[in-house]
Amino acid sequence: MYNFMAAFIICGAVVLIGEIVAKLTKAWVPSVFVSAVVLLLGYWTVIPKELVTEAHLMPFGNTLAMMLIITHMGTMISLETLLAQWRTVVLCVLGLAGMCGLAYFVCPFFMERELIIAGLPPLTGGIVAATMMQTAAQEAGLTTAAVFAISMYCIQGFAGYPLTAIVLKREGALLLEKYRSSKTHAANGPMLDVTKLPDEQTHGILHLPESWNSPVVMLMKLGIVTWLAMLLGGWTGISGAIWCLVLGVVFCRLGFLEPNILTKANSYQIMLFALMMFIFDGLKACTPEMLVSIIVPMIVLIVVGVLGMFIVAYFVARALKISIWLGFGNCLTALYGFPFNAIITESMCKEMAATEDEREYLMAHMFPSMIVGGFSTVTITSVIIAGLFVNLF
Repeated sequence: MYNFMAAFIICGAVVLIGEIVAKLTKAWVPSVFVSAVVLLLGYWTVIPKELVTEAHLMPFGNTLAMMLIITHMGTMISLETLLAQWRTVVLCVLGLAGMCGLAYFVCPFFMERELIIAGLPPLTGGIVAATMMQTAAQEAGLTTAAVFAISMYCIQGFAGYPLTAIVLKREGALLLEKYRSSKTHAANGPMLDVTKLPDEQTHGILHLPESWNSPVVMLMKLGIVTWLAMLLGGWTGISGAIWCLVLGVVFCRLGFLEPNILTKANSYQIMLFALMMFIFDGLKACTPEMLVSIIVPMIVLIVVGVLGMFIVAYFVARALKISIWLGFGNCLTALYGFPFNAIITESMCKEMAATEDEREYLMAHMFPSMIVGGFSTVTITSVIIAGLFVNLF
């Protein structure tokens, strides 16, 4: 009875359970956290380890879907907004410096130095940093440290999801209180100018007539821009994912790409689903035995690291005149990255808002910095940190 379609249904059920719990808890328990727990328990019991591959969501999720969605995200943020987020970049970089600094000097009192070196870069980012540290540890003959690196990548989100829910809930409550006051309505209206998309009525020089702009054409255009971004990544040595975001912004302004293009091509949800399942697929490497052997060092590193991040983020956010709650949320994107930063933010805004205007207001104030935060931490800074730490074994 089990075949590729059954595997696909199980993947859908895992995501659905997360969404139901998030709905019932008013997003206090993020859907991605619940889905990750369900899948991890499933891998330990009845769910096949190759579920995502057997559902034929691999390699679609970790190749085509991933890169197209990143370019798509660029079409959702205007160039002015991207440049305006320089404070977010500074905050996130310094927040990760605080995480590494406190953990590197405090954690040796509680755990082996090799585990700290192997675990910190994955804690500051994603699979690239984890893979770099795993390989370096193996080459140094440190098997436990190699396991610790990949396990940290698998588990770090379990701390990031609920913490992000708490800080975004707090930020959202403050924003809604302000929005619902008569003074805010009179002065600012919905205040969508913070993340205003390029005006769809003002076509750029590369805009195609609507009669030619079918979903297939839109996907092809998105593919062309993503292909160019990957070429630039190879030529410059800078991650192709960063170029995807940048070119998404630029080509949207030129009119070649439509704002929110994947949604208009009726393709966003299926690609996001495939991407989510690819990332959840990493949990299959985390066994109960692995958790038991390294659970205490992992908890210590996460607690001390996040505390160091919060201390630095608190003072930097105040200096840069950024909301402390949102600023800390931006830094926390290091614990899960894209697409979960987008998913958690969108889910939180939807659950907290009573009207569509309120949802748009919350999205306008939280979404851009959360997206830029994810790229600042996972895509850029974590790889740099890993490049430094591989030489410390």
